Amino acid sequence: MAQRLLLRRFLASVICREPSQSRWAPRASRALQTPQRSPNNLTVTPSQARSIYTTRVCTTTFNIQDGPDFQDRVVNSETPVVVDFHAQWCGPCKILGPRLEKVVAKQHGKVVMAKVDIDDHTDLAIEYEVSAVPTVLAIKNGDVVDKFVGIKDEDQLEAFLKKLIG
Repeated sequence: MAQRLLLRRFLASVICREPSQSRWAPRASRALQTPQRSPNNLTVTPSQARSIYTTRVCTTTFNIQDGPDFQDRVVNSETPVVVDFHAQWCGPCKILGPRLEKVVAKQHGKVVMAKVDIDDHTDLAIEYEVSAVPTVLAIKNGDVVDKFVGIKDEDQLEAFLKKLIG
């Protein structure tokens, strides 16, 4: 699990930090060469190379794995972070979560979203005084600058994010 997390972070940093191209632009990877064998099966010669096209993805939403992960990706983040404290059994959370992800994605990297399951990370919920779900915190430079509890519509969420970014 820790290896996957490190690999995910490394790939995100490599993919998202190339200033020469847009974050979302399609990009050709290195060409793969398909070997061809001669009839006597002794020599191998490369054929015409094939290009594989991949879409660059820079995720703006991520799940918190543990306390140090929260510290690293939220508190120490240079980008403003919206933290969604939720629970799988919470009906309003199931409505707010996708709505919030959609609004955050529209900001094109100006803000990112961390999701914290309160059943898995009760220590974080207690530390940030979460007494009901869904609770959404706006964190900038490691400090909580705004907060709301409950469901909001998309316009209210956009205003919440603009105040955080602004």
